[in-house]
Amino acid sequence: MEDKVVVGIGEALWDVLPDGKKIGGAPANFAYHVSQLGLPGMAVSAIGHDRLGEELTEKFDERKLRTSMAVVDYPTGTVFVEVDELGIPSYDIKQNVAWDNIPFTPELEAIAAKTVAVSFGSLAQRNVVSRETIHKFLDAMPDDKETLKIFDINLRQGFYTPELIEKSMEKCNVLKINDEELVLISRLFGYPGIDLKDKCWILLGKYNLKILILTCGVNGSYVFTPGHVSFVETPKVEVADTVGAGDSFTAAFTAALLKGLPVDEAHRRAVAVSAFVCTQHGAMPQLPDELVNV
Repeated sequence: MEDKVVVGIGEALWDVLPDGKKIGGAPANFAYHVSQLGLPGMAVSAIGHDRLGEELTEKFDERKLRTSMAVVDYPTGTVFVEVDELGIPSYDIKQNVAWDNIPFTPELEAIAAKTVAVSFGSLAQRNVVSRETIHKFLDAMPDDKETLKIFDINLRQGFYTPELIEKSMEKCNVLKINDEELVLISRLFGYPGIDLKDKCWILLGKYNLKILILTCGVNGSYVFTPGHVSFVETPKVEVADTVGAGDSFTAAFTAALLKGLPVDEAHRRAVAVSAFVCTQHGAMPQLPDELVNV
């Protein structure tokens, strides 16, 4: 992995929770957990010429997370998060902010050329500037069978279109989706049948995916590869909140694959890490040694 990076590209922001603000954004969460698991994670996004942007950079530096943060003429992103009694968050995501306007630069093109895995979502593609940057980044990555282009779909507040989803699925080779998102996608594209697993097999084949990850909350998770499916039950834990749990799942799964572990073992490690994150407040808790050193 020398001179290689694992990138989360898209939103980097402040989650404003009932108990204060915490750094967040799915791609930044992904990159942070990848770095905790011993791989060279990097968060790619944009911040504003403001104190919130400076604080965001300081927090990433404290966590020793490598970043490529363009400074642009838009405010640093914020999301107001409310958490219900079950720990399930709802989001009020501010628009026309810095991460909507990530520029594609020669520096970013050089980072893409040494990226062995990237995680991107739909939210950061709501604005044409960041959408085009993400697509250019994907196109500039090494074109080999080992490179992972992970579309962690993350549907939020209607910030998506069928065209955006279709294009992203065509550009990825790994799709991560939850059961609620799968139902929405099936309605958008008219996939037949009521069985979620059947829909996953359809998507795997239609988009020629290497891997499809389906998470179903307390009902467990599945990992589909051509000809094989892995299922792992969700551990019963005392939930603080679920903010960032899915991002930590994607990070742990990716890190395990890049370390050469088989899909089934990568799946088990991802479940264990995300279960721990659910017991902590915020998206970027420090992982315990028993999860980092397994």
